[in-house]
Amino acid sequence: MPRRCTVCDHPQKHGIDQALVTGAPYRSVARQFELSESSVYRHKIDHLPVHLLRAKEVEEVARADDLLDQVRNLQTHALDILERAEKAGDLRTALAAISQARGNLELLGKLAGELDERPVVNLNVSSEWQELRTVIVGALEPHPAAHKAVLRALESVGNG
Repeated sequence: MPRRCTVCDHPQKHGIDQALVTGAPYRSVARQFELSESSVYRHKIDHLPVHLLRAKEVEEVARADDLLDQVRNLQTHALDILERAEKAGDLRTALAAISQARGNLELLGKLAGELDERPVVNLNVSSEWQELRTVIVGALEPHPAAHKAVLRALESVGNG
């Protein structure tokens, strides 16, 4: 059974990690925390990158949550302005608020992954597909069973 990392088990692990992240030499970290140089080195090589990666992921999630909160806050303000503009009969401001609210909704949808802006290609109307389909079906004419099977498959997928 492998030995446990003495740094990971150390009561001052967080301080050791901080010292290593700032670039402190292994020797001084080992001396300061009463560890061997080799255990500090192994910890930095084997465990610190995983620890830092997790911390970075947590930081990125927090940043994304903050961005989402900011957009939601903007949406709340835009809808509030829209409501006040409608009550005041200020149509120009109401239209501007509607435009901003629409933009915020679009951004929220993108951030939440609910809007997919990738282009959609309809192969049935693509001239390249029509040509390729004709070539495939034509090439299969000497093979009646395969020809029939491919035609059946093509018809079942789309509008033939």
